[in-house]
Amino acid sequence: MEAKRLSEADILAILRGADELIAQGGRSLLAKILKGSREKKVLELGLDDCPVYGCFKGVKLEEVLEKIDWMFDHDFLDIEYSGKLPMIVFTERGWYIERDKRADEFLREWDKWIAEDRSAPDMTYLKDRNRKMIFLILEKARESQNKQYIPYLEAWKQIDYRKVRERITSVIQSLETGETPDFQAIQEREVMLKEALQGDAPQDLYIKCWECGNRFLFSIGEQQFYRKMGFHDPKRCPECRMEREMSDFLDF
Repeated sequence: MEAKRLSEADILAILRGADELIAQGGRSLLAKILKGSREKKVLELGLDDCPVYGCFKGVKLEEVLEKIDWMFDHDFLDIEYSGKLPMIVFTERGWYIERDKRADEFLREWDKWIAEDRSAPDMTYLKDRNRKMIFLILEKARESQNKQYIPYLEAWKQIDYRKVRERITSVIQSLETGETPDFQAIQEREVMLKEALQGDAPQDLYIKCWECGNRFLFSIGEQQFYRKMGFHDPKRCPECRMEREMSDFLDF
C-alpha cells in the first residue's frame, strides 16, 4: 500500500532542508535538520541556521525518515554516491521547485532590507550561485515592478560576471521604465510549479545487467530497501550475482 501523500508544506520543507546538504549528506542528516537535532555534527556545520530546522520537531524520527523516503519515491530527491557514501541530490523536478522557492526567499530578504532601510548590502553572496536560479531571481525582480530593488541590483552588477551583469542591466531598465510584466509567462510558471508539486508515482525499473546484457526487474520494494540500507543500485541481474557469489566462494 502506497504511503500517504505529503502536504505541499512538507514537500517544500524537505526540499529546503535538502538544499543545505546537497551532495554532502544523506537522509539521516536531513532527518536531523528537520527534527531540530542538537547533535554535534549538525551544529558544527551550522545546519541549525536552516529556515526549516526543527520544523518536524514533534514528529518521531522514523516518521521523518518515511517522509524523506516518500520524496525519493515520488521523484523529488535522489541518491548519488561519494565513494561508498550515499548523498542526497535533487531530481530535475525537485530542483525546479526548490529553485523557484529559493528565488522567492532571496527577494523576501531584499524586502526585509528595504524595511530596515539597508541601502548598501554586500551582494557577493549571490556570486557563483546556480545560474538558472540567479536568472529566476532577476526575472522575479523584474516582475515585481519594485523600483526599490534597483540599488541592490546596481550593487550586484558591480561584482558578478558579464552575462549576469547584462541580465541585471536589463532588469534595472525594466524597473525604471515601468515595463508591464509578462503575466502569461508568470501564470505558465505557476501552472508548471503546481504540476511539479504533484510528484511522480514510484514505479518498477528494468536495469540492464553488466554481465549478460539482459534486463532485470528492480522493484519498488527493492529500491526502497536498497536506499534505506545505503546500498548502490544493483549492476547485475540476480542470476549473474548468484554466479559471481558462487565463483567467489569456490575461489575462497
